Amino acid sequence: MRLVVQRVGMAAVSVENEVVGQIGPGLCVLVGITHDDTPDIVAKMAEKLVKLRIFSDEDDKMNLSVKDIAGEILLISQFTLYGDAKKGNRPSFVRAARPEHALPLFTDFVEQVAVTGVPVGTGKFGADMKVMIANDGPVTLIMES
Repeated sequence: MRLVVQRVGMAAVSVENEVVGQIGPGLCVLVGITHDDTPDIVAKMAEKLVKLRIFSDEDDKMNLSVKDIAGEILLISQFTLYGDAKKGNRPSFVRAARPEHALPLFTDFVEQVAVTGVPVGTGKFGADMKVMIANDGPVTLIMES
């Protein structure tokens, strides 16, 4: 599992010009799932994401989590996170999980994050989405299982 985590002032995702997910301050997270990901990996990554301390405290140190700041999380599935462009100019996506494997794990990931009490928005799995973000900092991290 691969996550691109961005600290944001706001983020929104739309499908066919209709907003399907939107948050205020918090995290916009692109979620890539590969063949060997499991429900255990999903649970561990969800817990780590919610506890990730990348928001500034009163001393301007990254010491607070999204939960600490009463923030929100926007989760967007993105198989292209497993694109490989080492050979040639066209990326290969063989490391990205097929939808029948990825969708249940992505759905589980959304549920695992939501049960922590952090408000969660999502994109639409498999759709052509447009993502708008106001990256705060900018702060962007890559997390891998």
